[in-house]
Amino acid sequence: TAVRNHGGGHFNHSLFWELMIPGGNKEPQERLLEMINKSFGDFGKFKEQFSAVAMSRFGSGWGWLISDVSNQLSVVSTANQDNPMMDNKDAKILLGLDVWEHAYYLKNQNRRKDYVDSWWNVVNWSEVNKRV
Repeated sequence: TAVRNHGGGHFNHSLFWELMIPGGNKEPQERLLEMINKSFGDFGKFKEQFSAVAMSRFGSGWGWLISDVSNQLSVVSTANQDNPMMDNKDAKILLGLDVWEHAYYLKNQNRRKDYVDSWWNVVNWSEVNKRV
């Protein structure tokens, strides 16, 4: 349990910081955008689904965009410091959002929606594209 919690926390947060940048591209490009359009209909629908998953995580956890071995995308959530690879060795994490209260409380208090909405402005789509 300790290794899962601390190792997961380290992995998840290390990835989280790499996937953000101020003033980056406002949406994915090239292959990732094509995959999003194929899996979700369009980028707007993807953002809605991802945000809803992040908002619906009760308590502490994460929202994720993952791909499987056939490059099918899905949006999932995990509790605490877990991530999709812990239970699915074939999951490839493309994007992750920390929805632990510590991630947003100082600036947004208990307004998780404000935090999720503003997070879209700092997603480092160039880095996410490299993960495809």
